[in-house]
Order: sequence, then structure tokens, then C-alpha cells
Amino acid sequence: MPARRELTMRQIRHMLRLARDGVSAREIGRTLGIARSTVQDNLARASAAGLAWPIDEEITDAVLEQRLFDRVGVKQGVRRRVEPDWPSMVREMRRPGVNLMVLWEEYRGTEPSGYGYSRFCDLYREFERRITPVMRQHHAAGDKVFVDYSGKRVPIVDPTTGVVRQAEIFVAVLGASSLTYAEATWTQALPDWIGAHVRLFGFLGGVPRLVVPDNLKSGVNKASF
Repeated sequence: MPARRELTMRQIRHMLRLARDGVSAREIGRTLGIARSTVQDNLARASAAGLAWPIDEEITDAVLEQRLFDRVGVKQGVRRRVEPDWPSMVREMRRPGVNLMVLWEEYRGTEPSGYGYSRFCDLYREFERRITPVMRQHHAAGDKVFVDYSGKRVPIVDPTTGVVRQAEIFVAVLGASSLTYAEATWTQALPDWIGAHVRLFGFLGGVPRLVVPDNLKSGVNKASF
């Protein structure tokens, strides 16, 4: 069985730094909000792996995790399947039109014996959780709607002339229910932006207390910090 992963790699780096500074396992546990036994277990793993603070800058989070939590019976530093470049995958996911299926197909194109799609998704989400801070938000029903353009345009073909014109995709999501509304508009200009909202509110049958846009030019003319 693989070892349990109770901490992010960022927390483990923090733990090693505190241990180097002479902080007790009990105090480290209080600082990180974890049990003393968890601190002791992870410090023992680090010691067995020859890891101590400061950690070499070339040791990425993926390598650090591998050295700490590699499966029993697998030679240190060797994976049973070729690992994707997870940091690169995370960056690619931020691009419009990219999803996990696209990334997995590219990965299997170069590594035919690599992970299946389901396992690939699980490993991706595990890696993303370790590097991405998450703040859970609780939304009241009908309180907020989040609006933005998708960032990916779609081609619209005029059936008469055959001329292809690119359209923007307006997307709105209710915070509590995740009810989603989407429509195509020719531009992101103010008339299309306002018209999309009018049709959105008609679709919802009402107006939420707050409309929360992303930082796009149509919705924000001056950011307030």
C-alpha cells in the first residue's frame, strides 16, 4: 500500500525548515495544525530519504514526494509507469480549450504504456491540490452569479455566403447551484455584454443580489483593490 499523504509538499518544506531551526515536533504540529505523530513520521521519512533543510532548488515537489512516499518494493527514484510532466500539465490546463482528455491523449501519444485516463486524472488532481491553495466558499442560493467570456471563440458560417465569422462565448454560473447559462455574441463590446446579461436574467427568471465579473475590459473599467 502507498504511504498516506497528509501534507502538501509546501508544508513538508516548512516542516523541514522548522526542524532545522530546532523547533520541537509538538510546536511544528501546532504551527502546521497537524498531530505531533504526523510530524515525527514525516521527519523520519525525510531522514531516511537523506533530505534536510535547505533542500536543493532542483528538487521539485514531484521529486520530493517521490523520495518521501515512493511505493514499497519499487526502487528509489523509479516509477512503474512514465510520469507526465505535471507542472507543465497544470500550465497547459490554463489555456483556453485544453482539458484533461486532451492532455491525456497527448501523454499516451508519447507513452503508449502510460497511465489510463482515470488514473491520469486522479494523479493530476492530487498534484494540483498540493500546489494550489484552495479557499472554500459557501454561496447562498440565488445570491451571486459569476460572469465572463470563455476566452475561446467559435466559428459561425453564414449559410448564404459561406463567410466564416468568429463569435465570443458568454458564460454565467450561479454560485450555489452551478446552474450555467451560455450564449454566443459577436464581440465582447459593451452592447453585447449588456445584452447577454439581459438575456441571462430572463433565463434565470430574476436578478441575483450580486453579479461578479472577471477582470475583463467590458465589465471592469477600473479595478478596486
